Parts: sequence; C-alpha cells; structure tokens
Amino acid sequence: MRKLRVTEMGRMNAEQYKASAKTPLVLVLDDVRSMYNVGSLFRTADCFRLAGMALCGITACPPHTEIHKTALGAEMTVDWQYFPTALQAVSYLKGRGYHVFSLEQTVGSIALQDFRTVSTERYALVLGNEVKGVAQEVVDASEGAIEIPQFGTKHSFNVSVSAGIAIWQIAKQLIGL
Repeated sequence: MRKLRVTEMGRMNAEQYKASAKTPLVLVLDDVRSMYNVGSLFRTADCFRLAGMALCGITACPPHTEIHKTALGAEMTVDWQYFPTALQAVSYLKGRGYHVFSLEQTVGSIALQDFRTVSTERYALVLGNEVKGVAQEVVDASEGAIEIPQFGTKHSFNVSVSAGIAIWQIAKQLIGL
C-alpha cells in the first residue's frame, strides 16, 4: 500500500469548486475566538463542500494569516458572510428556509446519532465560543440542539473537532453517503 499523490486524488480547482453543487449545510460561528479554529472550520467546510459559513460577532474574517495557516486556502473557496451577531445570522438563515440547530449540550438535546435530516431541506449548524459555547439566546432561536455523546472527564470537544464529527454525520445523510 502507498499513499496517493495529490495528482491522483482528482480534486477540483477553486473555479470548479465555486461552480459545483453544495451540501445544503451552513455553519454559523457564534463568537469563535481562535483564528486557527476559524481556519480549520473553513477547511472542513471545503472538504464537505458546504453551502457556506456565517462568521459572527468576534469571529475573525479573512483575509488573515492565522486563518490561512489552518484553512490552507479554503477561506477563498467557501462562501462566507459576516453578521454582527449569531442571532442575526440565525434570523437571516431562517428567513431563507434553513432549519437551524445549535451544536450544544442542552436539556432535551438530540443525540447526534439520532438526528435525522430530510434530503430536500437546508440546514444550519451553530457552533459556539470555545469557552462559553452557543449563546443562550441563539439556542432559544434554534429549532433544536444536537449533542455529541462524550464518555471521558472533559465536558466538550474543541469546536473544530466537534464540527467535523457533526458535519460528517449530517452530510452523509444530506448527500447520501
């Protein structure tokens, strides 16, 4: 067994990516403070060909060296918008027919493995601040909360790790993997 060369992977270029059909999922970053996490989220969004990202509040926006360091150029392929607050982004997305869910530990949350999508619908996933999580007012404005079961002593994953886990589970339903 040998590793594949980049030329063997059949990846599209930025122009092809922009023109391609997208997975009907948008990430909403609610005050994500680390630019490295923001870059990582751009890269994950690119890998799953997500419909876009909403950068909110104190979340840094491209161009920025720290974002680029982990995004590796994905900040130039993934569509994004800035909103002063995550609540404004949620309102905007709901007004365009998105089902909005917060990735958060709440009373009555849906375990990720039990969350079900409808392939003809569009979804938004709100990711919270590394310390405070998703703001309560944003949780309240969401259709529901999705929680990743955890079994260790820590109460949360890193935001980019939790996003990768959740996006995989949601995207495989939306695009039929």
